[in-house]
Amino acid sequence: MKYWEKFKSHKERGEWVELQFMAAAAQRRFAVSKPWGDTKPYDVGIEHAGNYLRIQVKSTTMRSGAGYLCQFHPNHQRKQDYSLKEIDVFAAFVIPENVWYLIPAALLLGKHRKWIAMLCPLTTPKKKACYCWEGFRENWELLKKSRGELLHCWV
Repeated sequence: MKYWEKFKSHKERGEWVELQFMAAAAQRRFAVSKPWGDTKPYDVGIEHAGNYLRIQVKSTTMRSGAGYLCQFHPNHQRKQDYSLKEIDVFAAFVIPENVWYLIPAALLLGKHRKWIAMLCPLTTPKKKACYCWEGFRENWELLKKSRGELLHCWV
């Protein structure tokens, strides 16, 4: 049994993934904060040079062909979809490969809402549409941008 299969629930695994993200961000010298409780639509706050970004953390172990499918749905307790007024960046962790994708929320929540993305950390994707996410693999520099830069660069 793989270590990520030992979590008792998706919530428990999600909490562990949030800790992994916070540790990875802190290791890269970002100031990290965690909102109290589960009432905020984002999981982690990142501060850098006076900018504060709201990060929604997701994870996947769902292998499909050459990649992993990652869903960008709110959890079942949240009645409404995510909003660009609430989230700046999605951090998607491909657990079996120990790889992060840092994706501007505007790419997923914008005009053409995307609920799922194929992340391909092992091989170059065959479909061109899947390749668009590879520029965000381990792109920690993205967290140095302001909300405005993140919103207007990709809308």
